[in-house]
Amino acid sequence: MTETRIFVDADACPVKEETERVATRHRVRMILVSNGGIRPSANPLVERVYVADGPDEADKWIAAAAGPADVVVTNDIPLAAKCVAQGAKVVKPNGEMLTPANVGMALAARDLAADLRAADPFRQGSGKSFGKQDRSRFLDALERAVRAARAG
Repeated sequence: MTETRIFVDADACPVKEETERVATRHRVRMILVSNGGIRPSANPLVERVYVADGPDEADKWIAAAAGPADVVVTNDIPLAAKCVAQGAKVVKPNGEMLTPANVGMALAARDLAADLRAADPFRQGSGKSFGKQDRSRFLDALERAVRAARAG
């Protein structure tokens, strides 16, 4: 059986601490992938991988490494789609799980939003804040994803 790992697209991830708690509880390796600037952890289960500067370098590394026994934490929909296609469980920081059943719709919604922003440069983002409920939903979803990944 392949070892379960949790990969974190770490540059702008608001749930690194929560992910570390779940990884520790399950004794699962957690791999923070970024271009740098991630605070080290004393936890022996937490690894840091620094990739070259450049667009999508962390995404490329995670997509190449993640497989069916793994969990990926990311807000990046194209990365999520690649990881889902490889069989990985994907959880967004807001607790939404991306699966083969919904990742296509998420990609389409992302592309539509990009088109709308391009058509109206004065259009503002949603401005949603990230709060306790989001963290709670994330913890629940990550817990379920880790259990599913470990179960095979």
